[in-house]
Amino acid sequence: MTVAELLHEATTAPIEKRAITNLDTLNEAYAYGSAFSRGMRIEMGKFVILLISGTASIDEEGRTLYAGDLRAQTRRTFDNITALLASEGAAWKDIVRTTCYLRDIERDYKEFNEERTAFYKEQDLNPLPASTGIQAILCRPDLLIEIEAIAIFQREPREE
Repeated sequence: MTVAELLHEATTAPIEKRAITNLDTLNEAYAYGSAFSRGMRIEMGKFVILLISGTASIDEEGRTLYAGDLRAQTRRTFDNITALLASEGAAWKDIVRTTCYLRDIERDYKEFNEERTAFYKEQDLNPLPASTGIQAILCRPDLLIEIEAIAIFQREPREE
């Protein structure tokens, strides 16, 4: 199929969307009084886009894990995103962009970047996702990091 045909299919096919979750790893946000989906799956023809909401170091009950430990919070955040990706048949190789929010970027960026670099090496990512780091006040005072992600991949053909 040519690029023009792929683009035509992607722009003329109906757009399907639905919320994604992985309750073994993360609870739903409304369980603690917030109103957002953990992620959104958008299907456009053969292509799937996953928009992963800001994800942090929380457990399946919505409790913060590893308060005060940036490295552990970063790893748990990556694990939570990994679980959301897996629930949709995706992996880190499908991630094209991340936005990383740090409570104190001057204090924590070096440690965060070391953890991110090690994680990406473990995932054997090439190319690396595009990314932006931002200092932000996060939704809970005990969270040090939150990450959003976008994944794009081709879906498997459906068996008719």
